[in-house]
Amino acid sequence: MARKAKEVVEYRHYHLPMEFPVVLITGQDWKISPTKASRLHFHNCMELGICHSESGTMEFDNHSVHFEAGDIICVPRYVPHTTYSDHGKESLWSYIFFDPEMLFSNQFVQDLQILSAPQRYQSHYCYQIHQRDESFFFSLVLGVIRELRAKPENFKLAVKGLLMTICIELGRIEKTLPPQERSVSDNAMVITPALDYIQTHYMESFSIAELAEKCHLSETHFRRLFHSIMGYSPLDFIMSTRIDKACNLLRSTELSVIAVSEQVGFHSISSFNRCFSKITGHSPRSWRNLIHTASQETKDKQIILDFNGWTHPEKL
Repeated sequence: MARKAKEVVEYRHYHLPMEFPVVLITGQDWKISPTKASRLHFHNCMELGICHSESGTMEFDNHSVHFEAGDIICVPRYVPHTTYSDHGKESLWSYIFFDPEMLFSNQFVQDLQILSAPQRYQSHYCYQIHQRDESFFFSLVLGVIRELRAKPENFKLAVKGLLMTICIELGRIEKTLPPQERSVSDNAMVITPALDYIQTHYMESFSIAELAEKCHLSETHFRRLFHSIMGYSPLDFIMSTRIDKACNLLRSTELSVIAVSEQVGFHSISSFNRCFSKITGHSPRSWRNLIHTASQETKDKQIILDFNGWTHPEKL
């Protein structure tokens, strides 16, 4: 019998501010539809989701878990998944998206493997944590949500400390799991080494052949597989990553446009302007002016780019 073809997965990129790479989405609008999405998706950061009401299913490429109110699910970056509520229900969630490597980059954490080793975020371990079993962990997540919603004095420092403790607790929980529960997706995420390399070396010059080699693939097969998963060619994704980093710098610093272009890996201001306009529809200078004068609601929507799969079924 022919092997069933794997479903196409969708990449969703979330813009996390470089100076504080943490984003909270919460409130009555963030309900999960009972209609199962047509495909799995994955994103470029770690996801912590807490279910406030109702129940449903989170599905990965080779297994699924049932969730209910009070459950927390942690999904590392690049792990394909989708979530849907039980029939006739719409579960209410809060989500914390963050990048541990960026958030803790200036911390002295060499003795903390969960924080200091990048491969910890490439291992693809997913966690389902029940409030009744891990009340301390549950309180940590609620603490992050409370700080991000109220924004009291020094809230960023508090959130950073809480998220560091959460990462440490995840490492402890992992050690209690039997080996079979540590096995994870072997979906087409064979390209993960290339994605991680691009994220950390986007400002440098490297060839597509080098990326293919990191994934132990021929260059031709790598190009084909990368495009089928990401919806971009490898080169287009590299350019998109550079422009994403440039947007962060334009939004959060006073660096000149020329300085920004150099920091993200462009060797000429003309090629930077051309690429930036192609991707965003604006010149770097006009984009900076627009984002600085935009409302907070508009800025929030710049961070979460894809709302499909929430209160409405995902569209093809």
